[in-house]
Amino acid sequence: MSVQEVYITNTSLFLPNEPVANDDMEEYLGYINDKPSKSKKIVLRNNGIQTRYYALTKGGKPTHTNAQMTAMAVRDLYNNDPEKLREIELLSCGTSSPDQMMPSHGVMVHGWLPEVGPIEVVSPSGVCCAGMHALKYAYLAVKAGDVRKAVATGSERFSASLVANVFEEEAQKLKALNENPFISFDKEFLRWMLSDGASAFTVSNTPNAGGLSLRVDWIEGVSYANEMETCMYMACEKQPDGTLKSYLDFTPEEIMHKSLLSIKQDISVLSNNIVPLGGRKIKEIADRRGFGVDDITYFLPHMSSEFFKSKIFEVMAVLGSHVPYERWFVNLTRLGNVGAASAYFMVHELFHSGRLKKGEKMLILVPESARFSYMYAMLTVV
Repeated sequence: MSVQEVYITNTSLFLPNEPVANDDMEEYLGYINDKPSKSKKIVLRNNGIQTRYYALTKGGKPTHTNAQMTAMAVRDLYNNDPEKLREIELLSCGTSSPDQMMPSHGVMVHGWLPEVGPIEVVSPSGVCCAGMHALKYAYLAVKAGDVRKAVATGSERFSASLVANVFEEEAQKLKALNENPFISFDKEFLRWMLSDGASAFTVSNTPNAGGLSLRVDWIEGVSYANEMETCMYMACEKQPDGTLKSYLDFTPEEIMHKSLLSIKQDISVLSNNIVPLGGRKIKEIADRRGFGVDDITYFLPHMSSEFFKSKIFEVMAVLGSHVPYERWFVNLTRLGNVGAASAYFMVHELFHSGRLKKGEKMLILVPESARFSYMYAMLTVV
């Protein structure tokens, strides 16, 4: 069986509701202990995000599940045409915020797409890299000739774990103990960083007959969990020795009192490691595959915060020189940090921008702070 070329022939984006400005965030997420956050302005000043999207109404009522948003993005790829939806042979869905632990996120998305019929479904887990893992599975399936047309998705519904009632029990307990009734920074930090949405790609063994496509030249990843402790985590508690204690080993009361279902990040581990480790692998890939800065038309780095922009700029000099800012394409400030979907969001916007010309190349970089994993990809406009 011959090895196929692989192309992204269409992209789509689903954003729930209206954009939420910085001043309005707590109208959606709620106030912990009925008081405005002390850390919100500090975090927002550093991350540079101006608007984001929540699958919530004001007051915190859910409007969409993660699976529903993802299915809507898939439908948009084919203008909701049942005949075209039936062409899908594989559905590969990456997220770090599934609506439930079981069944898998992918099959729940499939359940919202009955027209597709019975197909293979896979659900890569993880954090920011999950969407790229989903794309790689679809890419490899098409490249091997197993399927002709696949759909890969990246999506998140972080808002469900950011609303105030997730933290309220802990805040009330601290207040009763006459301690500081504000949630610790490692828990509250991510309330002002994360947002919701979904995006999907059609992955095919043939390019578009008319119009542009994106050839997937390669996708590679690496994990440094062999040498790094956990940085971002959920449904567990980090122990003094760096190990994690699962929520399964706590009582139901402790799960609530300790707000174990909130997302937490160890900032002390994050800042010194996330960018340097990302540069280590890209240097090795570039040397092996023989490309440099001059070959990159667009650089699409997933950033959780504008704080890291200058640091990424400096570390990319491992390619021989810096990637000039005019070649960067990032939409963090407008769409927020949507984890596993963020790389999809950037590719989607660029794909439909009217700016692309045949022969141009996109380098994608996706870091994941959970235990320091990274995904990289090169796409060529054809």
